[in-house]
Amino acid sequence: MSVAVMRTILIYFIVIIALRIMGKRQVAELAPAELVVTIMISNIATLSIEDTNIPVLGSILPIFVLVGCEVVESICSLKSRLMRKLFSGSPRVIIRDGVIDQRELGNLRWSIDDLTEQMRQSGIFDIREVSFAMVETSGALSAYQKFDARPASAQMLNIPANGEPDAPPLTVIADGKLDADALSFLNLRREWLDKILAEKQLAVEDIFMMTCDRRAEYRIVEKEKVRVKA
Repeated sequence: MSVAVMRTILIYFIVIIALRIMGKRQVAELAPAELVVTIMISNIATLSIEDTNIPVLGSILPIFVLVGCEVVESICSLKSRLMRKLFSGSPRVIIRDGVIDQRELGNLRWSIDDLTEQMRQSGIFDIREVSFAMVETSGALSAYQKFDARPASAQMLNIPANGEPDAPPLTVIADGKLDADALSFLNLRREWLDKILAEKQLAVEDIFMMTCDRRAEYRIVEKEKVRVKA
């Protein structure tokens, strides 16, 4: 009995360490690859607990092999946009400029009930209030409301929109990689971006993050220069 208890405690801490190595994520935020690894780890961990004839190492080794695979996949996804799309997918825009993209909704196999339920969870009960909405890779819905429907009662306070665009700022450049789709959605051309970068004497590869909205108001965060120690 004591052996089973000790094995259970040991496996418990091993699984915690393994999940800590994988990083902090809520279950609802797990990418498909992370969810698969988590399920497999839980199944492998129970084997040596249920059957004392199986060596503890027989569970520990496969667990850390899976964690190693997940870490390698995470590094590859960090370095390659193609790998990120392959393992995690990409966000899907389902409402653009207040219009529901029915084809994209069908591709996601979402019903209108699924959409309205997700909207309600965001505190939105009228789809007409939404200007822009997208389904993240985790399956969560992110919605950008129209100006007169946003919190802080702008309508009651009679605050003018001042040309506020009905679209959120988007990431145009991430880790030195240009997102041409984001630039196109903002109705901006590559020539505009090249002019901005030329004025600042920067290349796309020099930028860690650049966000911009439809008013062409942007923010640039340059990559930190790594100093090589002598």
